[in-house]
Amino acid sequence: MNHQNLVIGASGTVGSALVQNLQARGQTVRQATSRAPAHADQVQIDVLKGQGLAAAFEGVQRAFLMAPPGYVPQDHLLLPLIAQAKAAGVQKVVLMTAMGADAAPDTPLRKAELALEASGIAWNTVRPNWFMQNFHTFWLHGLREQGRILLPTGTARGSFIDARDIADVAAELLLGDAHANQAFDLTGGETLNHDEVAAVLARETGRDIRYQEIPPEAMLQGLLGAGLPGPYAEFLVMILGFFAAGYSERQTDAVQRITGRAPRSFAAYAREFRAHWIV
Repeated sequence: MNHQNLVIGASGTVGSALVQNLQARGQTVRQATSRAPAHADQVQIDVLKGQGLAAAFEGVQRAFLMAPPGYVPQDHLLLPLIAQAKAAGVQKVVLMTAMGADAAPDTPLRKAELALEASGIAWNTVRPNWFMQNFHTFWLHGLREQGRILLPTGTARGSFIDARDIADVAAELLLGDAHANQAFDLTGGETLNHDEVAAVLARETGRDIRYQEIPPEAMLQGLLGAGLPGPYAEFLVMILGFFAAGYSERQTDAVQRITGRAPRSFAAYAREFRAHWIV
């Protein structure tokens, strides 16, 4: 059955992959982004100001929600989206938060999760671990300029996930009801520390790529120097501290269980995106 599907954050890493997945299945997709519309199936919203939400949700049966990056009190952005979904009669919402969001009841993302669960809408929450795609986006500068992964994460390991696996899971949950009203922590199928990540990137590129641990203070100054807002830079350093403490190592079988296939490997990701690290 073809539903009217709304994807919030449709120009982002997960959102764009989700749009492609849904369209490949013949689904009608309304793409909501902060950018001016370039196509008839795109709609402009300003989540920070709450503008364009009613038009975006009008006639929508199923919606994928996430908060845009760069803003720490994500509940201020997500709660109006959930309220608008309820007002519009949306039948199913898939919300993306982050692994660990349910660790405490008063964190912004957990407030949003609880609001969705109490909304009366059929729901799923996906909590992904750190994205593989960070290595060719957020951490790209150090890799291109110095051949170094510069992070305050010590020797801790992470079960990195390909953002396209998150999108594939979200598509299954949006279109099917086999897993209704459940939350899933999403991880890759292996754990790597950043020395091992660097070795994979070095092998794929033929470059001298290594991990170099830096103090959290240096990470913070680097993020501020790159123009990130202070609260968001501090938030990133804090959650990198959770990585260093070992909280990102856990693995789940959710990708396999929901999509019916194993998650993509880091080596496969690195091979596909190797051009980003070649200078």
